[in-house]
Amino acid sequence: MNNPTRVFVARLLGLDVFDPLGDRLGRLRDAVVLDRGPGEYPQVVGLVIEVPGKKRVFVPMTRITSMDASQIICTGLVNLRRFEQRGAEMLVVAELFDRRLTLRDGSGSAVVEDGAMERNRSGDWHVSQLYVRRGGSTSPLRGLRRGGERLIIDWLDAFHGSTNEPQGASQFVAQYEDLKAADFADALHEMNDKRRVEVAGELQDDRLADVLQEMPDDDQVQILSALTRERAADVLEEMDPDDAADLLNELPEAEKEELLQLMEPEDAEDVRRLLEYEEDTAGSLMTTVPVILPPEATVAEALAHVRREELTPALASAIFVCRPPLETPTGRYLGVVHIQQLLRYPPPEPLGNIIDTDLEAVGDQAAVSDVSRILATYNLNSVPVVSTEGRLVGAVTVDDVLDHLLPDDWRAQDDTSEVKRGARRG
Repeated sequence: MNNPTRVFVARLLGLDVFDPLGDRLGRLRDAVVLDRGPGEYPQVVGLVIEVPGKKRVFVPMTRITSMDASQIICTGLVNLRRFEQRGAEMLVVAELFDRRLTLRDGSGSAVVEDGAMERNRSGDWHVSQLYVRRGGSTSPLRGLRRGGERLIIDWLDAFHGSTNEPQGASQFVAQYEDLKAADFADALHEMNDKRRVEVAGELQDDRLADVLQEMPDDDQVQILSALTRERAADVLEEMDPDDAADLLNELPEAEKEELLQLMEPEDAEDVRRLLEYEEDTAGSLMTTVPVILPPEATVAEALAHVRREELTPALASAIFVCRPPLETPTGRYLGVVHIQQLLRYPPPEPLGNIIDTDLEAVGDQAAVSDVSRILATYNLNSVPVVSTEGRLVGAVTVDDVLDHLLPDDWRAQDDTSEVKRGARRG
């Protein structure tokens, strides 16, 4: 094996994994170790690789042929079944980083920030050393540490104790801060219940809101229920109103009402309006905060609005033109301007001159099947939703329709259509 005999896991995270021919298989996300009990170094049994499709699979260490600071090379024989943790297996990044250990020399405790994998003469890998922080403090901003002494210790120089003890998560969050919300949600979903709650609790409210929106219903409820009532309400305020309404619908009525009472009145009002709609209607799927501008607004102003980072591509694809008030429910709905139209007209052009009046809005009581047909027929990313009085009350985006039409557990389902390469894990 042409690689160093000792490597630190944090330095490998995110590295590309290639087969011997140079084809990229995926990206390293974690290492799997087997806890062999007190007095023994845990054995590294494999790596968790994120392959195309954002699925995480297991690659045994016996199939890793080269590993350095720039890339990882394996035999190319990869089982594409989704990784599932087994028995005494432990994930280094997800479960070891941020764990507090008691040092055997009597000098107190330390928090794990990294771990070294070392290969012995027989070719087996084990975790031999830990990079830890002793002392210092954590700032009120999650994930920012101040002070403390960093040192490298042997694995056997610490009591590792029970995995049931509370564990921090700032190191894990820092390692994965650049992940898209959907990918971070996948990583959370694969954790055990205890670790999932610990990591979710470390996230800032807006980041947690984005991640929750990408998770299965059961995970959403578990995480939200583990938060204090006040923080749960803050996170719901950061979520899109339609996603917050969907999550609240999974809770008991008393808990739902308690959280609505704790939310800011304006945010709670948007969510309450959505909760009034029957399931399988346009109103139950729509977001109440699309891009809305008056007809006097210019192309330049519209482009500035759709550049906002927090907008999804589907919502940024259309500007809905209405008479004031511009908060939903608006004044009279006039029509839509598509983003392509904005690119074809000069910046000073008023939106009222380029409205697409051929696209009819759907009523808030329209069936989801009708909304789906309109989106498909006209190749749209979103469709306006109006009340019986002709006021814009929201917009349904294509991703919300897909989410509704797919099975409830689609986020957690494995893709069995892929061809397996290599033997089964075992």
